[in-house]
Amino acid sequence: MRWGDMRPSDNVSDGGSGGGGFPLGGGMRLGGGAIILIVVVSLIFGVNPLSILGMLEGGGGPVATSPAPPQSTEQRQQQAAKDPTFDFVRRVTGDTEDVWTTVFKQMGARYEPPQLKVFHGMTNTGCGGASKASGPFYCPQDRTVYLDTEFFQELSRRFGAPGDFAAAYVIAHEVGHHVQNQLGTMDKFEATAQRGDPRARNAMSVRLELQADCYAGVWGFYAAKRNLLEPGDVEEGMRAASAVGDDNITKGRVSPDAFTHGTAAQRTRWFRQGMTTGDPRTCNTFAAGAP
Repeated sequence: MRWGDMRPSDNVSDGGSGGGGFPLGGGMRLGGGAIILIVVVSLIFGVNPLSILGMLEGGGGPVATSPAPPQSTEQRQQQAAKDPTFDFVRRVTGDTEDVWTTVFKQMGARYEPPQLKVFHGMTNTGCGGASKASGPFYCPQDRTVYLDTEFFQELSRRFGAPGDFAAAYVIAHEVGHHVQNQLGTMDKFEATAQRGDPRARNAMSVRLELQADCYAGVWGFYAAKRNLLEPGDVEEGMRAASAVGDDNITKGRVSPDAFTHGTAAQRTRWFRQGMTTGDPRTCNTFAAGAP
């Protein structure tokens, strides 16, 4: 996939991995207890504690007493952009913004892009706490897609779906949920699902997920139309859609009544539907007799 030709989004942020203390050479960090010890030793020997900190950092002079100014959003983005995976996420997200802006305009509406937050390990969201075990997901409360990019490796190694277009499918699927949210589909889903029993809610959830697959295919249709796809990309997307089917993930350990995302065949079929037509009106999984 020629993702380097896609426009990078300004709505993607890198949450970082956190951590406290002071950075030292070689990636080490100096904790608060060590700093207190340095201050005590300095008072005993009459040495400026800042000079000791400076020597620990590898320099001979004192450490500047003024704190470093906070990085601007642009500076943080430039630093994160040095990571090719982060750059990939920004560019695929930017391309989905361009596609859905065009599609919504054709429908006489205005598309409002979601935020996408790349996190590492754990994060807080408008829908509660999340970890990388949660997998990529969309939170309608804060209109944000959350993604730990290690999932791309898991998609390749565990689910046997490698490739950049397979990873792009994951992003486009979550953006598809934002499209549902903006169109009011999620509100209708919640209102209807709350009135049903768990089995009925699961069935509704499957239709919601399959529609997001179809919307991911709509994005793929336009990417192909602009010659951004390469030979084998569509097959990568199909393998990814199939790999994350409930039947493949559970390997028969869960009853189909408990499925929430759809089978491999269903997910592949609806992704192909969007890829073939490029028309979100053909993605009405809720009207289909058997999704």
